[in-house]
Amino acid sequence: MKIDLRNLGIDPVNAGASTGNGWLETHGDETASFSPIDGSLIAKVKNATLDDYEHLMAKAQEAYLKWRIVPAPKRGEVVRQIGEALRKHKEELGYLVALEMGKIYEEGLGEVQEMIDICEFAVGQSRLLNGATMHSERQFHRMYDQYHPIGIVGIITSFNFPVAVWGWNAMLAAIAGDVVIWKPSSKTPLCAIAVQKIISETLRNNQVPEGVFNMIIAKSSVLGDNFAGDKRIPLVSVTGSTEVGRRVSAIVGKRLGKTILELGGNNAVIISQHADLEMTLQSVVFGAVGTCGQRCTSTRRLIIHESVYENVKDRLVAAYKSISNRIGDPIDKETLVGPLVDGTAVNNFLYAIEEVQKEGGKLIYGGTRLTGENYPNGNYVLPAVVEAENHYKMVQHETFAPLLYLIKYRTIEEAIRLNNEVPQGLSSCIFTENLVEAEKFLSETGSDCGIANVNLGTSGAEIGGAFGGEKDTGGGRESGSDAWKAYMRRQTNTINFSGQTALAQGITFDF
Repeated sequence: MKIDLRNLGIDPVNAGASTGNGWLETHGDETASFSPIDGSLIAKVKNATLDDYEHLMAKAQEAYLKWRIVPAPKRGEVVRQIGEALRKHKEELGYLVALEMGKIYEEGLGEVQEMIDICEFAVGQSRLLNGATMHSERQFHRMYDQYHPIGIVGIITSFNFPVAVWGWNAMLAAIAGDVVIWKPSSKTPLCAIAVQKIISETLRNNQVPEGVFNMIIAKSSVLGDNFAGDKRIPLVSVTGSTEVGRRVSAIVGKRLGKTILELGGNNAVIISQHADLEMTLQSVVFGAVGTCGQRCTSTRRLIIHESVYENVKDRLVAAYKSISNRIGDPIDKETLVGPLVDGTAVNNFLYAIEEVQKEGGKLIYGGTRLTGENYPNGNYVLPAVVEAENHYKMVQHETFAPLLYLIKYRTIEEAIRLNNEVPQGLSSCIFTENLVEAEKFLSETGSDCGIANVNLGTSGAEIGGAFGGEKDTGGGRESGSDAWKAYMRRQTNTINFSGQTALAQGITFDF
């Protein structure tokens, strides 16, 4: 399978900044995007400079004054059409995601589908930006709260979901009346450029002001801490590592700005002695090796009841052996596991396996770099399974690769404690047919993660629910439920129609 990237507007050399329909003639250095599949050059990008950023920021400020007064349902109609444009280019964009990021084509299509889905969600939400009314303690007064646009939203996305996470943020921000400035990962710039090209006709046809949907590609040395520190951006949404999140949140917090932080995950699956193992293993294997372990919701730890531990281990290793024959080119429909994104990711994978063995972990399968003509560029690895203990330093750390730790437990209380005893708190699940265990896991004494599932794996999430986690995961929420509120400012209003002055709490102040 091969798709002509010119259908997505990708040229051999591409401008690195857009205000929606318009493109800046950027003046920075040229950088190249190479495919992790085989190291081949896909295309180049002319990076933006600070002058380019200031030009783009001026457009964003100007556009916000116009966009915020467009009725929310009309903003929703623009988002609906963006969803249709993405649907029209689903195959091409899914292909580019696979080509530039390395996830299999089927997952690339799934990522674009997430964008389409969040557009549909946001369209409905545009008519439901609801506040609430409250009864006043004062006679003939009315109280209510309402939500207004917050302004410019900075969106910083990661390589592993190079287009969907922008959709989660930008579509909700758009219906809220905000404008966005998107700074995509330097590892996947072409995906961002393609998205801008796809939506441009919709923006033009609807006369959306230039500056509502902005995108800028710049080196971190040019646009990094200063982007987070820009007081003109009241909200910064960051998807990335915990270390990056800490740095950005400190900078934004210093100026009392707001953040949405979607950071690391160290996600566990509890496998009870009451689990349906057939269903469990299917979910676990996808969760652990899907996207080559490069999802923030990837399964990192299996907490297995001692009575089924050996059975699960044997069946898991057998499944991994079966998958080993389907590692390779992610564009090939027979492939289940593509490459890691680059050599640094491979080295981190190999380092983690070496270190956990020093701590006492036992490598029972995989853990090697794959070589040969079927594995060009050195980015392919054999997913690893390691017997370990939860307190090991490497187990406490998130390795962004297909590395799965097996841990034993005896009681449900111990399993929940092990689930919670890591710094991160994104996704978690328990496989059990026992109602009491399931309810304990979901109770206030259960999982401390932002996502907790029963008989459903850790990896992936529906757009209808708020996505995010606690602790070192950052506490942010994106996508569904009431996540839209983060992109707006809340205001409480009181109207006095009594014809008299009445102070709260019955205070009198005569003079």
